Amino acid sequence: MEDKRGISVENVTKAFGSQEVLKTVCVKFEMGKIYGIVGRNGSGKTVLLKCICGLLYPTTGTVTVDGKVVGKEVDYPENIGFIIESPGFLPRYPGLKNLKYLASIRGKVKEDKIRKCMELVGLNPDDKKHVGNYSLGMKQRLGIAQALMEDPDILILDEPMNALDNHGVEEIRAVLLKMKEQGKMIIIASHVRDDIDILCDEVYGIDAGIMKKIR
Repeated sequence: MEDKRGISVENVTKAFGSQEVLKTVCVKFEMGKIYGIVGRNGSGKTVLLKCICGLLYPTTGTVTVDGKVVGKEVDYPENIGFIIESPGFLPRYPGLKNLKYLASIRGKVKEDKIRKCMELVGLNPDDKKHVGNYSLGMKQRLGIAQALMEDPDILILDEPMNALDNHGVEEIRAVLLKMKEQGKMIIIASHVRDDIDILCDEVYGIDAGIMKKIR
């Protein structure tokens, strides 16, 4: 029986008006690997990630996740956890309450799992500090906990180490490598060369909407 898991991007273009941000992108991502995507701001990295997650749909071409075409057979792939751009949280509530609220939307995960995910990324679930008073690094950790809490098989992270100190970077790298060992897929867009070199099995570059394999 054919394994339909993974992501296939076939001849994807994405235009906003007359500006073509992605140009005939073709790539396949397999389970059990960590992929890196590099490119300058405005190169098309974030737009590609949004097309995979169902936050945007391609102008032409198809994105298939686990055998289903995004935007046709499924609106949002269920098996993806992601952080793209700044995670949005309710600033007047603590981290745990924010994640419990988000978890209630799909009802897939209970509080004990949310607590474990917060501890995994170095946050105290009993901290009563409101998210509005979090540092940028704490907000980033909370965003990663949110992406992890429903135990997705595919994780998509746009600049995941943003605002983390060295200890935080080491902690998150360890989490991602463990997920890879469990057979999960991770796609990282990053400006940080060390993250790409240490974590990634394959690396792709995007420049002016054109994507090419680097290694």
